[in-house]
Amino acid sequence: MRIDYNSIKPIYVQVAEVIEDDIVSGKLKDGEPAYSQLILARELNINPATAAKGINLLVSKGILDKQRGLSMTVALGARERIISEKMEKELSDTISSLVQQARKIALPESQIHSMISKSFATHQKEENENE
Repeated sequence: MRIDYNSIKPIYVQVAEVIEDDIVSGKLKDGEPAYSQLILARELNINPATAAKGINLLVSKGILDKQRGLSMTVALGARERIISEKMEKELSDTISSLVQQARKIALPESQIHSMISKSFATHQKEENENE
């Protein structure tokens, strides 16, 4: 878990993204307890109120369930909701930008596909080496 203190992105948003990343990776699973604000504050070296704001952002999005007197849990279907949201927002924007840039330099679609395939292979190789 890490926070970029020099980022223009608010720290509480980064906290929410850290939790989302752990849900997507399977470190946190549906129905299981999530991190408490105190654990996040200690691990990330941030104010507990900032950690709480990040957690509450995920509660409002339906990613975490908050039940009074009980620990915070990962909502059922949270992983799928996060992946769907990231595909709709981040990947769509990235792909749109990539296509615009490729058209500007008259790059054929087949070459874009080739570049993406090479990038996937490189990342897969790096993941395998890190395991």
